[in-house]
Amino acid sequence: MGRVTVRRPVRKISATRDVRRPDALAAEEPLEIRVGGKALAVTMRTPGNDVELAHGFLLSEGVLASREDVAVARYCDGVDDQGRNTYNVLDIALAEGVAPPETGVERNFYTTSSCGVCGKAALDAVKLKSRFSPEKSEFAVHTDVLAKLPDTLRAHQKVFASTGGLHAAALFDAEGGLAVVREDVGRHNAVDKVLGWALQEGRIPAADAGLLVSGRASFELVQKAAMAGIGLLAAVSAPSSLAAELAEENGMTLIGFLRGDSMNLYTGEQRVLGLGS
Repeated sequence: MGRVTVRRPVRKISATRDVRRPDALAAEEPLEIRVGGKALAVTMRTPGNDVELAHGFLLSEGVLASREDVAVARYCDGVDDQGRNTYNVLDIALAEGVAPPETGVERNFYTTSSCGVCGKAALDAVKLKSRFSPEKSEFAVHTDVLAKLPDTLRAHQKVFASTGGLHAAALFDAEGGLAVVREDVGRHNAVDKVLGWALQEGRIPAADAGLLVSGRASFELVQKAAMAGIGLLAAVSAPSSLAAELAEENGMTLIGFLRGDSMNLYTGEQRVLGLGS
């Protein structure tokens, strides 16, 4: 398996010193996801939890609904110049009766670590319909709990602490407990890993949890949460206009700029407890 971090020499320059030392960088490698032997997407990701990533990706594409929809997941093919498996090609065999991805879902070339929908063959397919309505989620959380979540998440970001170069995502409960935390150079990959974990644990739809992300709330992250039946998405940074529109369309709660005791509530006030009049 590829390394999560890579050591590289660096020359560190400041007003008071000029030193050379090794530095830890977040690893970024391609992962090709295949379904039934057919290439579906290539994403740039931090190695690790690849099976979760593929499960979450296929959930968010509407291919999977439960862990029983996958017969087997296995690494294949990819080798380096010394003939060693790079673990950068993952093939998902769907269970009997599970429909493969529809034509038009394929990614053109690759998805970058910053964008989860770039290169989609058909833009009309971007707004996917969830099998699990997030609007039905009765999950609710108090503002006091929300305020503590960023610090709790940061305490679990082990690789970020050494590299400063990773996004994180987590599922949290009404008391602020984190069920799972995943890191990745791509924020959409971090979310896919979390959703893939939930799928494998039989926790989809995840109507009893909220989704927390360490960066901004973009359209594709709201979409992924909706596809998992999650009713509340909280982000440490800003949402995009399309993210807010999609959250509102799906009856979701969208929170941005979650920092300390301050937050912006864009949609779905009914899921946030402790609000003033």
